[in-house]
Amino acid sequence: MQNLTNEIQKEVNRVILGKEDVVRKVLLAILARGHVLLEDVPGVGKTTMAMAFAHVLGLDTRRVQFTSDTLPSDIIGFSVYDSHNGTLQYQNGAVMTNLLLADEINRTSSKTQSALLEAMEERQVTVDGVTRPLPRPFVVLATQNPVGSAGTQMLPTSQLDRFLLQLHMGYPDIYSQMLLMKDRHHENPLNNCHAVVDTQTLEKLCDEAMDTYVADSVYTYIAELAEATRKTQDVLLGLSPRGALALCRAAKANAYLNGCDYVTPDDVTAVLQDVAGHRLVLSAKARLHERTAQQVLEDVLVQVKRPDVRELKIK
Repeated sequence: MQNLTNEIQKEVNRVILGKEDVVRKVLLAILARGHVLLEDVPGVGKTTMAMAFAHVLGLDTRRVQFTSDTLPSDIIGFSVYDSHNGTLQYQNGAVMTNLLLADEINRTSSKTQSALLEAMEERQVTVDGVTRPLPRPFVVLATQNPVGSAGTQMLPTSQLDRFLLQLHMGYPDIYSQMLLMKDRHHENPLNNCHAVVDTQTLEKLCDEAMDTYVADSVYTYIAELAEATRKTQDVLLGLSPRGALALCRAAKANAYLNGCDYVTPDDVTAVLQDVAGHRLVLSAKARLHERTAQQVLEDVLVQVKRPDVRELKIK
């Protein structure tokens, strides 16, 4: 299946130029059945990337532009009284899709943000006491604009913890910027990208990625990394058990994309920053000294001993 994953990345990279690493990480999150928070300044292609993945993966998609007046019922749905039958009829919300593009999620109220919690974690929504499963696969690609604070609500830690990865796209280099303008001179490349897989094939890819073998020593390594984030004086809240599970899933997907059927310590360290960075709450002293979560995680990697890789292949 590695040919398929390579083809998916190739097709998305035709639309998003010069961001191969970010494209790979988004695909990694999808294979790990996780959600992605794209945080960056306006205009760098966050929304375009989400739409490109929807096209290439053959996913049904809905887009919600979050504003101050967006209601929870817009997200999870609502019930309407049917006078003919005398019953309440459920009307689908935006989450009843495969890929939900949550544009500028930080510009809506905390109440509306929290409406996504059950959907993101349990792949279901509960309206008027009735629980309904979401389509499979279900992925949330949320964008967040860090520029300008008017009308924004910072995502609470509980919401951030639901995102497998938090990524930053950044500006393209000069050559990629030139190609981008050239490609869009006559038409939008999104109109020409085609579906590489369908939902059934994507589910199979996800199953295979999550079946990647993990040795006990690697499980222990992940647990020790999580424990180290909780004990350092620079952190008030370290990596939660949910975060450790997310790290394990992301490492599996990373190994799968590398064409390997077992997870190595390198797979864990490759995804640690993107999985754990947004989950750590730094202490006041660390913030005073302008320490970042990335620097804390680099120190943790030095402190925790890596396992011996010679027995990782033995099952």
